[in-house]
Amino acid sequence: MLIAVLTVEYTLHGNDNLKAKRRVANSLKTKVRNTFNVAIAEIGTENSLTKLRLQVISLSNEERHLRSRMDKCLAMMEAICAEEMTWSDIELVDY
Repeated sequence: MLIAVLTVEYTLHGNDNLKAKRRVANSLKTKVRNTFNVAIAEIGTENSLTKLRLQVISLSNEERHLRSRMDKCLAMMEAICAEEMTWSDIELVDY
């Protein structure tokens, strides 16, 4: 069994309140979850108003399938979000 972990970090320019950050995060989480049937959550940036880090998790028996899903997920997250994506990483873990 393989676990794919996609971590994406955004910089929210001009953001000065938690409500605006949550709007961006919830929109991304809903669209990604509904499109790819993956688990997604905010990690490590709960106290920052200008940084948003999301982690996407998926499981499969096939490495090729996981890589393809994570690549497509990353491309969609880049395309649909107006905020600046500053960092991303895809990691595969053999479980």
